[in-house]
Order: sequence, then structure tokens, then C-alpha cells
Amino acid sequence: MKKSLLLIPVAITSSNLVLSANPVVNMFEKGKVSGEWRTFYIDRDRHGSIGNNQQDTNGLSTGGYLKYETGKLGGVSTGMAFYTTNPLDSNPSHRDPTLSNDNKEGYTILGEAYLQYDSPTGNMIKIGRQKLDTPLAGSDDVRMLPNLFEALVLKTDHIEKSTLILAHVSRFAAGSFSNAYPQVGGALSFGYGLNNDSGIFMNMGEYAVGEKTKGVSALGFMSSLIPNTKLTVWDYFAHDILNAIYAKVEISKTIGNVVPMFSAQYISEKNTGDKLGGKIDSNYYDVQVGGKIGSWNASTSFSQTGSNSSGSGKNGAILSPWGGIPSFTRGMVTRHQFLEDTRAFKFSTGYNFQKETGHNVSLNAYYATYSMGDKNAYVTGNSWTTIESGFDLIYAPTDNLSFRLRGNYPADLKEDASGNTLDWSETRFITSYKF
Repeated sequence: MKKSLLLIPVAITSSNLVLSANPVVNMFEKGKVSGEWRTFYIDRDRHGSIGNNQQDTNGLSTGGYLKYETGKLGGVSTGMAFYTTNPLDSNPSHRDPTLSNDNKEGYTILGEAYLQYDSPTGNMIKIGRQKLDTPLAGSDDVRMLPNLFEALVLKTDHIEKSTLILAHVSRFAAGSFSNAYPQVGGALSFGYGLNNDSGIFMNMGEYAVGEKTKGVSALGFMSSLIPNTKLTVWDYFAHDILNAIYAKVEISKTIGNVVPMFSAQYISEKNTGDKLGGKIDSNYYDVQVGGKIGSWNASTSFSQTGSNSSGSGKNGAILSPWGGIPSFTRGMVTRHQFLEDTRAFKFSTGYNFQKETGHNVSLNAYYATYSMGDKNAYVTGNSWTTIESGFDLIYAPTDNLSFRLRGNYPADLKEDASGNTLDWSETRFITSYKF
């Protein structure tokens, strides 16, 4: 009996040694947990002859995401993440819809569930639900929950100072911000589709235009081979909807404490296949000149979309239904720069008070205008100019914790043929803790 008892610790020790030697067990033991806790408050007071007939909205929600990633076994790893938003206010009739789902209720979604392989030579393959951030398909994480995707992504860094990405995206789950837009044609230029249900993975074409397609295939190339220059080129083939070419060049050079910068972007879109998004023939030009001097920064931007003679309101517009808004002239809320026959201008400036206060505090402000022709899809047949100003105050006491106070003040955000206008004043306060 005593001999049997003495063998128990030996058996346990041997068992632990076997388990620790098991590569699958090691894979999970080396896993890591990460996430973000976010609380978001928003208050929007509507004005103008249109706004006076609309309900003011506000809301307070808390949530974020919790993610687990395993270690690697022969270069293979897996991960999953749950995303959640939970309204804390008690008046859903006045609740801002961008902090919840389309029914103004909280929801939880398995937003990431993927398998990934990283080769010793620097190649990566990732398949499953994941977060993407590319120019014309991105997370657009500006409210409680981001956009998420189901995709196959291949990436290689074999080219000197360059990255090549090949992806096929089959499904899309809109984030909570999609609820800001009605299911009308203009939404396609604001970053969302005609089916704005949030938190539901659906076919890429079904979400964008209400018709199932084979998804979106994309090829991207990013390079910093030229000194002081970054070049980005993407080709998106949205089957039976459109083909989009995106190009961007960024030039900057540090001279003492001065960093002058110049950037330019170009987008060209044409319809493809069954033309499920209608006839599309559009171009977009966008330039930005700016720089940094010590703790201060400033930039001026200008953009222009083309005009198509059909007068449909979208033939000459840039359509970006999957969360990508790569524009220098976008406002905090105003996204009119992609509408057909639109000229946009934006000036922004900011300052970081680290040296003066010893704390990571920054204040940014901007002023933007959007002059739209009468072919825009937002209010087709009417031309007008929208103005938006705003500020962004950020305090980050640590790398993981930040507090953010934001405000935006659009004037003539929308104007009908009778001259009725929509204006508002909006305040946001966001707390974020990442771990």
C-alpha cells in the first residue's frame, strides 16, 4: 500500500511531463488574451428646418471585444474574438442607433474565428472571420463595434521593403455605425450598403446591393522602396458589381524638427459583369499638403469626384459599401466627398501638449466644405454646399488607457429643393482601455 502511494507522485509527475511535451498543449499554453473595453456617450441636437422636425438622439453604451489567440504549432495558430455592445441608457426611443443594432438593442457577435499560418520565410495565410483594414474595405471603427469580414488573405514580404496581399472576401458583418445610414443610394458612397443590418455576416453582394455575388477579390501592393516615399496600390474586383483601382503616394522628409508632407490619392471605378450596382464610371482625386513642426501639425486637403451625364446620382460617384473611406477630406460625420460632382476642402490643425504639461494631451480641430452638384445621390436634382467644423481632444495617461472628447457641427448637411436644411451639434465622450 505504501509502495502504491509512493508511486502516485511519480505518476503525476510523469503525466505532467507528457502533457508539457505535447505540442498541442504547448500551443494553447502559449496563447494570449487581448481585448478592449470601450464606453461611448453621444448626444446629437438637430437644428434647421429639416432637423427641427426630427428627434434629437443620445446614448450611452459599453462593451468592446475579448480575443484569444493560441501559440504557434509548426507556424499554425488560431484565434477567436467576441464583440459586444450594451446600451446603458433607459430610453430606446431617443437612443442613438450607432451604438447598438438596427433595433436599437445591444448585441454580441463572434466576430473573429480564423486559422492562420506563418511561414519561416515571412509568408502569411489567414482564413475565416477577421478584421480587415484596407482602403476600400475596412473596419471603420468609429462607434462601438467595427465592421468584420470572412476572407482568405495571403500576404508576403519577400519583395524588398514591400508587401504584397492577395485576398478574397466572401462575407461582411456591418458594425454599429452602419445604422447611421438609411437604405438609399447615397449610403453606397458613405461606406455602407443598401442592406444596413449590423452584426450579421452576409454575402458581400447581398449586403451592398441586395443581390448575392461571388464576393470581392483584391490585390494590394505597398512599398517604401523609394526613400521618403510610400506607395500603395489596390485592385478590388467586386464580382458583378464593380472594379475599383486605388492608388496613393505619400512623401515626407524630416528636416530638424520640421516634417513637410505631401500625399495624393486616386480612385477609378467601373461596373462589371451583371452590373448589379448599375452603370458605374467614376473617378476621384484627392491631395493633401501639410507638415509637422515640433508638437504642432497642420494640413490642407482638396478632393474632386467626376460627373456622369446620365443624372442617375451614382454613375459618377465613388461606391464604397464595405466600410472603406480613404479620404483626406472626410469629416467626423460628413462623407459627401464621394458623391458625384462634389468638390471638397478641409483644413485641420493640432497640437500635443506633452512638453508643456508632462501629459499626453492633444487637441485637433478642422473645418471642411462640400460643394455638391445636382447629380448627387443624397438629394438628386439639388445642388448645395455643406460645411462641417469640429474638434478632437484626447488624453492618454498610459499606452492602454485613453479619454476622448469630440464635437462636430455640420451646417446644411442636407438641403432639399425648397431650401430646407439639416444641421446639428454633436458631442461624444469615449473611454477606451486596451489590454
